[in-house]
Amino acid sequence: MVAVAILAAGRGTRMKSSLPKVLHPLGGRSIVEQVLQSLQAISPTRCLVIVGYQVDQVKASLAKIDNVFPFEFVEQTEQLGTGHAVQQVIPYLENFTGDLLVLNGDVPLLRTETLQQLLQTHKEHQNAATILTAQLPNPQGYGRVFCDEGNIVQQIVEDRDCSAAQKQNCRINAGVYCYRWSDLADVLPRLQSNNNQKEYYLTDTVNFLNPVMAVDVEDYQEILGINDRQQLATAYSILQERVKSKWMAAGVTLIDPDSITIDDTVQIQPDVIIEPQTHLRGQTVIQSGCRIGPGSLVENSSLEENVSVLYSVITDSRVAANTRIGPYAHLRGHASVGAGCKIGNFVELKNSQLGDRTNVAHLSYLGDATLGTQVNVGAGTITANYDGVQKHPTKIGDRSKTGANSVLVAPLNIGNDVNIAAGSAVTEDVPDDCLVIGRARQVIKPGWRLKRRGQDLEGRDRGEKE
Repeated sequence: MVAVAILAAGRGTRMKSSLPKVLHPLGGRSIVEQVLQSLQAISPTRCLVIVGYQVDQVKASLAKIDNVFPFEFVEQTEQLGTGHAVQQVIPYLENFTGDLLVLNGDVPLLRTETLQQLLQTHKEHQNAATILTAQLPNPQGYGRVFCDEGNIVQQIVEDRDCSAAQKQNCRINAGVYCYRWSDLADVLPRLQSNNNQKEYYLTDTVNFLNPVMAVDVEDYQEILGINDRQQLATAYSILQERVKSKWMAAGVTLIDPDSITIDDTVQIQPDVIIEPQTHLRGQTVIQSGCRIGPGSLVENSSLEENVSVLYSVITDSRVAANTRIGPYAHLRGHASVGAGCKIGNFVELKNSQLGDRTNVAHLSYLGDATLGTQVNVGAGTITANYDGVQKHPTKIGDRSKTGANSVLVAPLNIGNDVNIAAGSAVTEDVPDDCLVIGRARQVIKPGWRLKRRGQDLEGRDRGEKE
């Protein structure tokens, strides 16, 4: 059995933010959610998230995520070091007889395979503790790990407590530990705060446990922690390189990978082409044959086969197969577009549902509207859906057409096979098979011209002599 303790109680003062450090976004998830994601394949028996700063905010954020294993919150009211944090889980694991994996909530790049290797080594060697280490080219700021020839740990010294000679050692402590819980539970009450920071270090447990083994991670970037905005940006770059490499290996074409960003949460099928300056966010799913971009943003949306999106923004929406979006279209607020549609230049859809083979080609706004199949929306058509107090729906039946510059004043129900004349303001429901003309009759006044100031009715200057 494996239990996990995630240290997520710190404030993260160097982030210069009121948001707890572990909740800062990273590739479609918060930092601590990325840590939880690395545990999915391990499926721990217990998962304890140790919280402290802005405890209610952290709890509320994590309560919203869809996790395959349950986790519990453990409160650390005072932040007195990593050892003190793990001491808080003692009552929660009173009868636990397995191993405890300790992770940091601000180290989000660990691969599942690395954690599995750590657990396997721990069990095979029957270690009291096994710690993850790395050989860093620049180990400044990290605690140093000193081992014998068999990777048995002799000593761990925090960076701030290292002598000049000890700082020459490049093997660092990654802050990831696997313990035999029964041994650790005996040791935790014996920790002392005899150091410069007056904190209880979890690293001091190696002085009381035997054997303790180190496992070097192959890619040291996995253990990089996040303490400030620059390190957050570095972690994002590493995560992006991983994500884009994964999708290119899976048959996705990225025309200019350096200009493209893809969240870790996005799903893409083979034979998708992503053009430059395109950004895919959140719970987005893109099916085979789509061409996205250049210059597009797709967030929390679903695109079916062979959809093209050009210089457009799609958020919280669904687009069916063989539909063209853009250039310069905006779909938002749970818009749904049917198959074989065209949503063209400067068109905005908000909370609207369009049937198959419906076209909105230019300069239109459809809000809270439901359109049937084969509807053609003329340029400049808008649904006036807001009366200043609440929103109202518009419904347009199959095969109906709106002329240019039509205004449909909701609530409104327009039937099938209706034609609306250009420039009409439609305020009443319309039955099937109708021509609707909702505009003032044209009036022509021959010989009329605009009188300028200082002229009489015949257009002569008032001071002019006859």
